[in-house]
Amino acid sequence: MQAHVYNRQRKIRIDLASLRSFLEVLARKLALESGFSVILISDTAMARYNARYRGKPGPTDVLSFPDSKEPWEEQNGYLGDILISVETADRRKMAGLKEEIELLCLHGLLHLLGYDHEKDDGRMEALEGRMRKELGLA
Repeated sequence: MQAHVYNRQRKIRIDLASLRSFLEVLARKLALESGFSVILISDTAMARYNARYRGKPGPTDVLSFPDSKEPWEEQNGYLGDILISVETADRRKMAGLKEEIELLCLHGLLHLLGYDHEKDDGRMEALEGRMRKELGLA
């Protein structure tokens, strides 16, 4: 499994080495065999993605784009991409920005694995809660 991290925003400094380490731990805990990417972007870029793919105005904190029509099906050993607006994460953070981005990575990765909190009767929320505890996230 390989987690790629791309920083496409320049407004807020992010410790990319720490984020990569977290993603390795997260991937091990989820027993992932496929890679994925986390792309850190600006509010402006996120607003464009949110409008284009969800039909909603303005930025959101995280969007997931599975590499397959069926999220749990691997495409060439790759799950997909997670986009995170660092500016929105910074505004919405409950603790520190590092923890908020880690929470968004967990949330986005669960979506890549096929979980959908809007349709799964709480399964994603329960798993996310357990994973938060295991990872030491609030």
